[in-house]
Amino acid sequence: MGVLSQYFIVEASALPEIFLKVAEAKRLLEIGEAQTVNQAAQRVGLSRSAFYKYKDAVRPFNDMVNGRIVTFQILLKNEPGVLSAVLNNFARCGANILTINQGVPAGGSAVVNIGAETSGLVMTTEEMLSRVAGEAGVVRCEILAG
Repeated sequence: MGVLSQYFIVEASALPEIFLKVAEAKRLLEIGEAQTVNQAAQRVGLSRSAFYKYKDAVRPFNDMVNGRIVTFQILLKNEPGVLSAVLNNFARCGANILTINQGVPAGGSAVVNIGAETSGLVMTTEEMLSRVAGEAGVVRCEILAG
């Protein structure tokens, strides 16, 4: 019987510092701010051996959902233009909207589920969520599935 890999989604603040440093070193390498593993490890205060030990096991959540269909759940105030502003935000971020399902407003707000293809994002999923959540009339924005 083979061993199956297990994955957990853990809030970054709950992770040991070494995992955060590995993730940051990988980011520096990806964006070209560090040309070698040694440079990246030094910049974040990590040994090369620790980087190599954990590099394949530590990935930002965005890496796991990038290039896939993700379902976002957004709670919107029942006000004119709120959904339009959210949809414009998705477009500016590079998300390709596939489905929209809005519930009937109750108590002054409505739940909207948006299915989007995320391979065209021009930022991380977290940055996109933050932008959408910051729109006037957005009560809550989170990833439901993906």
